[in-house]
Amino acid sequence: MPSLLLRLSALLLALGLSACDDAPRFTEAEPGEARSGGSATVRKTDQNAFSLPSANLPPSRRVDFSVGNSFFRNPWVIAPSTTTARDGLGPLFNTNACQGCHIKDGRGHPPEPDDSNAVSMLVRLSIPDTPAYAKVIEQLGVVPEPVYGGQFQDMAVPGVLPEGKVRVDYTSVPVRFKDGTEIELRKPSLNITQLNYGPMHPDTRFSARVAPPMIGLGLLEAIPEEAILANAEAQAKAKDGIAGRPNRVWDDQQQKTVLGRFGWKAGQPNLNQQNVHAFSGDMGLTTSLRPFDDCTDTQTACKQAPNGNGPEGEPEVSDNILRLVLFYTRNLAVPARRDVSAPDVLAGKNLFYQAGCQSCHTPKYTTAANAAEPELANQVIRPYSDLLLHDMGDGLADNRTEFQAGGRDWRTPPLWGIGLTQAVSGHTRFLHDGRARNLLEAVLWHGGEATAARQQVLSFNAEQRAALLAFLNSL
Repeated sequence: MPSLLLRLSALLLALGLSACDDAPRFTEAEPGEARSGGSATVRKTDQNAFSLPSANLPPSRRVDFSVGNSFFRNPWVIAPSTTTARDGLGPLFNTNACQGCHIKDGRGHPPEPDDSNAVSMLVRLSIPDTPAYAKVIEQLGVVPEPVYGGQFQDMAVPGVLPEGKVRVDYTSVPVRFKDGTEIELRKPSLNITQLNYGPMHPDTRFSARVAPPMIGLGLLEAIPEEAILANAEAQAKAKDGIAGRPNRVWDDQQQKTVLGRFGWKAGQPNLNQQNVHAFSGDMGLTTSLRPFDDCTDTQTACKQAPNGNGPEGEPEVSDNILRLVLFYTRNLAVPARRDVSAPDVLAGKNLFYQAGCQSCHTPKYTTAANAAEPELANQVIRPYSDLLLHDMGDGLADNRTEFQAGGRDWRTPPLWGIGLTQAVSGHTRFLHDGRARNLLEAVLWHGGEATAARQQVLSFNAEQRAALLAFLNSL
């Protein structure tokens, strides 16, 4: 231990971190720090690292996890079909299985410029708000595009035309560090082509979204609401430029406005509703909460296509299947951190705090005693997110509102598991639209409230940047 502390002290001095800095100093790992998901944490680092049940889930409850996994992983089919438990896909859709976007329960990616298949990235659509749409905005958060709806679907069943094609092109944005090192970021340009239902509204807003990783969602759902609101209150009192705000969204089941916490703009209140809207928008599947296909009035072939409803009008996704998928998505475990005591990881953690990243990426919570599943209750977890909306500047803006989220606002994404992205997903594409090709690019796209943190990182030399990345990759 003394030699480790000496090595760390020497590294901190080399990185320019002196004892007089205001940020906390970490010379060793915190107790339990490696167990990001508390007792639910698993120890796996290969391509299946995001696909395991909570470590504390007893064998008697893993059957439901496995069955839920099968409905999450296996494709749905077109109706009518002899496979009645899985039919009803479409008529319009983006993918035929949850795993089509969340491959290995991991992170999606945008299509390459020469690829017209946008699977694992979708495009949200809306038009500007007006008072005439007040009720729509209250319940949907947006005003859907009149012809194409709230989500662009580039696939369809036979006999129905897909809505069109999505392509992403990029232009270079050079960025220079204080030490003279220059890198190029990539700014995406979204192109919607081959529209099969006529022109869109001239003021349509577009927002590309890649599928986020599935780990730890039940633990995020179990964070007490008062803890999230306390983050917002503390940031407001600090008056240091960080001002996270909760989103307030419509709960379909309770029929009222509640706290939002899921999705890139915190536009969904709970996991069940998140799943329901994904079944509807991504795969065209009905549920008891959304018992209708995602077709607009213009899309007559979509409305007239066969469906997979039961003989008494039961939805295509039964309440039991929905329950099993919910159980699965709640209990996908967070992998343990790696090398938490390594000198470069500790040095990078110090730099993370020096830059002020923890102001939004809140490290730690204790989940509620009354969590939806007993395995998720009373857990000390480390997601590194405040689950609040922050103004991230013009560079990341989609200029599209969603409930109380503005066009420059994004929810702070959890960082746990981020260092295993390559192992699980086979790529390192980050941010809401996957524009960043690695973690350093993701950091450098931060603006708005995160401008000061970005400037700190731009002042880091090569060794400091390597240490910061070592910390992020340990998460």
